[in-house]
Amino acid sequence: MSWHIRESVRRLAAGGVIAYPTETVFGLGCDPFNAAAVLRLLELKQRSSTHGLILIASDFTRLEPLLQPVSPEVNNRLMETWPGPVSWVLPCLPEIPLWLRGRHPTLAVRVTSHPLARSLCEAWNGPLVSTSANLRGKPPATSAMGVRMAFDDSLDYILHGRVSRSGKPSEIRDGLTGRVLRASQANRPQD
Repeated sequence: MSWHIRESVRRLAAGGVIAYPTETVFGLGCDPFNAAAVLRLLELKQRSSTHGLILIASDFTRLEPLLQPVSPEVNNRLMETWPGPVSWVLPCLPEIPLWLRGRHPTLAVRVTSHPLARSLCEAWNGPLVSTSANLRGKPPATSAMGVRMAFDDSLDYILHGRVSRSGKPSEIRDGLTGRVLRASQANRPQD
């Protein structure tokens, strides 16, 4: 494990908000079960807590305990796109905090294929919040420099690396119907 991954995990464990590369854009992340960290992340992004957030993990077994059981058909649908840049909105357990699911009975989840994001999730030993690194209504950052320009010194750490497909935020689909809720669109401003 690299020093940079260890430092990222150290900052996450201390309640920090970090930036890291994903398949599509740089993401902001924190411990999803640390309310103060999630609320700080939302404040930094200028984003409402009612929308809900995406959680990423290195494998589905890290996400399953947060979700209602899915049918074999739904499971097959998920596995056709994972690991990869597609997030699925699935019914979650009722005890999942509002700061993660917003006003919804669902949770958006993704098994990441990005090597650094996967290594980070593995070292963290669980899921992480993953939301585009941008201020509300602005295009997401596609580089560490873009993150620094958007957030100055307000983040606790930036894990340097390259995104896999620059500028195209990940697709979001409804897990039960397969309907596309957000298509990948280059340079689309994100909440």
